[in-house]
Amino acid sequence: MATALTSDDLRSLVDARFDDAVDVRRDLHAHPELSHREQRTTALVRARLRALGLAELPCPTPTGAVFRLDGGRPGQRVLLRADLDALPLVEEVDVPWRSTVDGAMHACGHDGHTAILLGVAAALAARAESLPGSYVLLFQPAEEDLAGNGGASQMLAGGVLDSAPADRMVSLHLASLLATGLVGARAGIAMSQAQFLRILLSGAGGHGSMAGAAGNVVLAVSALSSGLPEVAAGLAYEEVQCACSAGVIRAGAASNVVPRHAMLEGTLRTFLPEQYDTARDRLHALATRVAADFDVNIETDLPTAVPPVVNDAAAVAAWRAATADVLGADRVLELPPMPPSDDVSLFLERIPGVHFFVGAMPGPRVPPMHHAPDFTIDEESLRVGMLAMAATAVRLAEA
Repeated sequence: MATALTSDDLRSLVDARFDDAVDVRRDLHAHPELSHREQRTTALVRARLRALGLAELPCPTPTGAVFRLDGGRPGQRVLLRADLDALPLVEEVDVPWRSTVDGAMHACGHDGHTAILLGVAAALAARAESLPGSYVLLFQPAEEDLAGNGGASQMLAGGVLDSAPADRMVSLHLASLLATGLVGARAGIAMSQAQFLRILLSGAGGHGSMAGAAGNVVLAVSALSSGLPEVAAGLAYEEVQCACSAGVIRAGAASNVVPRHAMLEGTLRTFLPEQYDTARDRLHALATRVAADFDVNIETDLPTAVPPVVNDAAAVAAWRAATADVLGADRVLELPPMPPSDDVSLFLERIPGVHFFVGAMPGPRVPPMHHAPDFTIDEESLRVGMLAMAATAVRLAEA
């Protein structure tokens, strides 16, 4: 029987694939694809995993991929997940691999996540006979779609776990606000719930020269947007604030016409059910007040929310032990709850696992925010991510 992998083995396997992971990440970064449209990315992922000789499993979504790697020793079934999609932004980072697609950009690190999981697959496949258990490599589309049609919900509804059952899982996210070389996670609630909201306003409209407050959806939607922060005011979980904000406002097509219709889209982020109930009631009260103040009609659409990310305590303990072995205990952090959300939560509701963060801060300057047009990462984070994910997956398979 082949000997088990050591920490030194994993470092050597990852180091040998680091340059290729950087190349893959840059290729994906230059060719970003929005949610549900990840055809080129999917083709790249499938071609690479087929070349490794891995077993291809049914994928219930038009984009995305599911493969299995079997180890040579008994053990648990572990699912490793990465997301594929980009965001509708125009990139402002001047690098040779900047986006070549107008209006699309990898502004959240999913290109890095995909490159990391491909690198992990190659590293583990090279020593498959030494591995315990088996490994499902799941590449999920449309993580950024919060409007009730995200990739995780689609894959699960399509029965992905029927053909790819798992006992444990691991997922990661690059973090530009965390120093490169560090990793962090927490047991329990680790990221917020995300409630997408769409609010439609209708009013009388009319000539711009005679515009008042009554029936004016432009003034109404402005007041509604300004009032959203109060929806989550004072709501916090372990000192991390909940949030409610607008991301899209549309109204009108001519400068001298007050339109009859306006639309606002945004998100509400909470951690606990009682916080959500309070914020939802406040949102409806805000809409009622604005409708009365401006004599407009307001309809609020709240599709099914993406639940909070909840990490399994035993999986976090395994992650902590595995990453301390390969990175050093001083580089493994206990993090506070995070205000962003991730639909990996839907998988974690079905499979006990850990979703952790990998530091990717690009230098000593003020780091760029995720979802911003100047977002970038330190590519050394790919090495750390591959090492941490591979070590965690093997540790979970042994459990």
